[in-house]
Amino acid sequence: MAVFIADVVRDSGLGYLTTNGTQINICSAEPTTYSIATTAGTSSLGVKTSASTGAAQNGAVDGRRVIVAAITDGSVTNTGTATYWALTDGVSELLAYGDLSSSQAVTSGNTFTLDAISITIRDAA
Repeated sequence: MAVFIADVVRDSGLGYLTTNGTQINICSAEPTTYSIATTAGTSSLGVKTSASTGAAQNGAVDGRRVIVAAITDGSVTNTGTATYWALTDGVSELLAYGDLSSSQAVTSGNTFTLDAISITIRDAA
């Protein structure tokens, strides 16, 4: 049975990301919880507060997406190799995470950069 989900439904979820997704962390391990994503010494290697997430739009292939703006001035807080990004509300909620396009060796006290991140809710198959 085929499933249809209206864009307005996807946009509601993506709107929540836009409104509440204020912090990006880079992580050395899969950040499956807020604590793992944000706690130094657990997985978090760096943070960018005041992340900027755009409004919902058509996805590159299908579905709907939001784009988190590129980061040029994230603060590295621990030395290691970042392999994931995590979008949080900066308080208690992990909203989304994914693989970095390539791993990034970082050193505490430096800055990190990330390309823009596309977060997509795909159409049902």
